[in-house]
Amino acid sequence: MDRIQLLLVGLPLFLFSTDIFNLFLSSPPPKPSSHHHHHQHIPKPSSPIQQTLNFPSQQSNSIAYGRTVTIDFCSSCSYKGTAVAMKNMLETQFPGINVALANYPPPAPKRILSKLVPVAQVGVVGMIMAGDQIFPRLGMSPPPWFYTLRANRFGTISAAWLFGNFLQSYLQSSGAFEVYLDGEMVFSKLGMQRFPGEIELKDLIGKRLGSKLVDGAGANLWS
Repeated sequence: MDRIQLLLVGLPLFLFSTDIFNLFLSSPPPKPSSHHHHHQHIPKPSSPIQQTLNFPSQQSNSIAYGRTVTIDFCSSCSYKGTAVAMKNMLETQFPGINVALANYPPPAPKRILSKLVPVAQVGVVGMIMAGDQIFPRLGMSPPPWFYTLRANRFGTISAAWLFGNFLQSYLQSSGAFEVYLDGEMVFSKLGMQRFPGEIELKDLIGKRLGSKLVDGAGANLWS
């Protein structure tokens, strides 16, 4: 095997190996440290100018103060930019609101199949490279299609790698962009089959906040 063939075969093998390492050996995100420091900090006296810039009464009286909006989106679908834009818009329109972003995972069967795709890719590469030794050990003679695929090793390995990556990306995507206010759904891309507009989402959140404020005032009136 000359250098060109080694390069053509070694490059897809290297790409397969990196995909497997990134998929199975990636470390989970570090948990936030629960260590608390008990040092006493002496608060610095604030200047009169800084004191006049704080308006806690206005923040506590805001209809969005203390409320939480959760946006669950498909991270593998490149929806993060849209989610961040919606987060900035809501925080600007409703001061005091908390906007949390989270990944919306695909269903469990799709996640399991996405884990098996790299294994199938490695199996195809191993069969192409050492099929003439694998089939006899299994008590079989190499089938005719094996020689056809092996005659074009580079094309077969490249096709398996490209198709496998496409299939894995499809299986890992959920296509979701779900918006919740205090745990109650406000908008669902899975149900509407479209993204919400910024003005549309602002109006939906505003109506929900207003209705909750009216319901709370009515409950306090009748209690």
